[in-house]
Amino acid sequence: MRKAALHNLGCKVNSYETEAMTQLLEKSGYEIVDFTEKADVYIVNTCSVTNMADRKSRQMLHKAKSKNPESVVVATGCYVQTATEKIKEDLSIDIIVGNNKKKDIVEILDTFFEKQENIHVIDINHTEKYEDLEISTVTEHTRAHMKIQDGCNNFCSYCIIPYARGRIRSRKLVNIKNEMERLAESGFCEIVLTGINLGFYQDGDKRLIDVIEMADEVDGIERIRLGSIDPEIITVEFVDRLRKVKKICPHFHLSLQSGCDSILKSMNRHYTTKEYLEKCGLLRQAFENPAITTDIIVGFPGESMSDFETTAEFASTVGFAQLHVFKYSKRNGTVAANMPNQIEEKEKSRRSERLIQVGMELTKKYRESFIGQKEFVLFEEIKKIDGREYYAGHTRNYIEVAMESKDDVSGKVIEVKIKDFINDEIMLATR
Repeated sequence: MRKAALHNLGCKVNSYETEAMTQLLEKSGYEIVDFTEKADVYIVNTCSVTNMADRKSRQMLHKAKSKNPESVVVATGCYVQTATEKIKEDLSIDIIVGNNKKKDIVEILDTFFEKQENIHVIDINHTEKYEDLEISTVTEHTRAHMKIQDGCNNFCSYCIIPYARGRIRSRKLVNIKNEMERLAESGFCEIVLTGINLGFYQDGDKRLIDVIEMADEVDGIERIRLGSIDPEIITVEFVDRLRKVKKICPHFHLSLQSGCDSILKSMNRHYTTKEYLEKCGLLRQAFENPAITTDIIVGFPGESMSDFETTAEFASTVGFAQLHVFKYSKRNGTVAANMPNQIEEKEKSRRSERLIQVGMELTKKYRESFIGQKEFVLFEEIKKIDGREYYAGHTRNYIEVAMESKDDVSGKVIEVKIKDFINDEIMLATR
């Protein structure tokens, strides 16, 4: 029995694919061991969203080979697609697997062991069909992320992902339903739908809203949560259908990137701040106090101090439940990398710290609005806070809540009353 160790870098889509490859290897007789252990096969699912991610990917590949020089090192993921020639010259790598070939990992390894020669399977640019990977369980006990879409056609000026993931393609609706039913039978009661550009899911005439409505009918699934979506998907028709879905969580990660229209245009984002605010309004009309969260990039090339202040003001105007703030990181191979007026790192850090503070204030204000309210919480784990044990989980709005209980409430959805803050991250609840 050969031993295999896998390491994941990057997004939730990568995590899903790593889990799927793990299960394929297990079914084929591999013993899965921790990446820190000596293994016969090391698989690194790489990331390439920034130059730093490229560096981390290279480091993990070299680290794998150093653990066991006789091992087979497999490089897969986005770094493989964006640095193909460099990867081919790396002597620590034996097998290169493109983002559209992860489903074939067992067969690729079989071929390698039979022929004992390096294998490169990396053609993402001629991929038209969705490559089916599936899981029947995940390492989390209550929540399962499910990939239903891949690829992106947007070509935002700062982003390398369309080159790493190829064009948009989507999973068959029937395959999604089958996996949901398997996960429900395994005890998972919350499904998180994920994709590289989730809102552009399409299977024939079926769109993302059809997937959500289908999931609403799957027995055993109690919650449906969406991964990141672009604002273009939020239309009157979409929201009108969405508000009728009983199991949908009112937690929407609506990608923004900048609160300044001139920067949005420079980023090649296809909406204005006015349109974005209107989308938030549609969601707030349909759901009571929904959590609207977002990503914002600071220090984009050409972003003036006035542009940044406009973004900070816009964030407050929207009233986000949470901000994920990123300093612009130059990514070789993108349009933005060659733009003039690149911002100095110190200035990017200053802006980041300022916007993070704005985000913390917005988060506190949003969470305070739930004090004294009754909410349903899916309890996921036991946490020690200030020396005391609590059951911790999340509300439908994705507020983390902790509660003391003599009974084991792990994996259960229970109605609680939110009392106050335990700390900056977690709120206290009682039955």
